[in-house]
Amino acid sequence: MSSSPMMNMVKGAAIGLAAGMAVGIVGKNAVDRNPKLKKKANKAIKTVESIMDTAQYMFR
Repeated sequence: MSSSPMMNMVKGAAIGLAAGMAVGIVGKNAVDRNPKLKKKANKAIKTVESIMDTAQYMFR
């Protein structure tokens, strides 16, 4: 019995979602325990946002 390509895609998405949730939970616990890590994470997020804005401006 063969599975359809659509079913394989749904399985892959479900596995990715579960893995992402697990990483998110572990990361949140680590950030909550360490205030310095939280500050560094916020700086990293702002840097990525800046890079994305710059890239978006370049493609206009």
